[in-house]
Amino acid sequence: MRKMLLAALSRMLQGPAAAAGRTASRVMVASRNYADFANEATFEIKPCDLHRLEEGPATTAVLTREEGLHYYKTMQTIRRMELKSDQLYKQKIIRGFCHLYDGQEACCVGLEAAIKPTDHVITAYRAHGFTYARGVPVREILAELTGRKGGCAKGKGGSMHMYTKNFYGGNGIVGAQVPLGAGIALACKYFGKNEVCLTLYGDGAANQGQIFETYNMAALWKLPCIFICENNRYGMGTSVERAAASTDYYKRGDFIPGLRVDGMDVLCVREAAKFAAEYCRAGKGPIVMELQTYRYHGHSMSDPGISYRTREEIQEVRSKSDPITLLKDRMINNNLASVEELKVWLLVDV
Repeated sequence: MRKMLLAALSRMLQGPAAAAGRTASRVMVASRNYADFANEATFEIKPCDLHRLEEGPATTAVLTREEGLHYYKTMQTIRRMELKSDQLYKQKIIRGFCHLYDGQEACCVGLEAAIKPTDHVITAYRAHGFTYARGVPVREILAELTGRKGGCAKGKGGSMHMYTKNFYGGNGIVGAQVPLGAGIALACKYFGKNEVCLTLYGDGAANQGQIFETYNMAALWKLPCIFICENNRYGMGTSVERAAASTDYYKRGDFIPGLRVDGMDVLCVREAAKFAAEYCRAGKGPIVMELQTYRYHGHSMSDPGISYRTREEIQEVRSKSDPITLLKDRMINNNLASVEELKVWLLVDV
């Protein structure tokens, strides 16, 4: 029964036309020689706002065709997985807490592209995207969401508690993962490993006292910790302007340098994270990053997401700043891929 359900979920994720369209689409792409495409392209990206830094990340980014296709497939897979999770939740196949990541895909994909598999990541409970980016297959994530032993936490963690090698969740207590992330960074330094820990939290958690205590310890001990605030503009149903006297989250470390980054652009996130990782590996101590992003769904599945913001606001972000559309347009306009090829990538088994 379990295998039958997972197979059904996999087919649903791929879409009803996947089997019929896969062969035809591959034939369509095959008619165009891959040598016709450019191998790489260089893009101007938005400069980061800086705090206590004389120089920041690069303002140009080189994107190879291979990288672009990988980022595109990864972000599309996360988007489709989250939309399917929404459907499964409404069908009561997924139960309990469920926080979706659609809209924020450039954050986890850009961060993962900038670090090594041996580096470490810990985040809050909006964790599906990071779980997939760290290498957990969609099948295991869906199994976890539906409470089955084939899940990455044996079906016992659910939406908020997913783990894999060098990925420490998925934590349900607001802000509590931040001291844990500093502890992971302390272990990296103690054992002499040239590794960093990405410690993520949301704007809603940014006012927690334990975060400032952790900043202090990390600075004193010069821990290789990148504190990353995913600012999606709303902590549950409260806008950042109503919740925080200062919304410059990248300056919150005070004595710790900081960066404010366009979190809807996977290349901006990648270049900023590379800069931050190099800073930490050089023994300079921690650094703070603020990723300005946006979630399309409500805070959780129990939140319709339109009582504190308008449908028009959500649609405007979708039309002007969608991370997948931005990458797709860049690749097509710079001859890194064709429309037909990108459609094929949507039909590849996940």
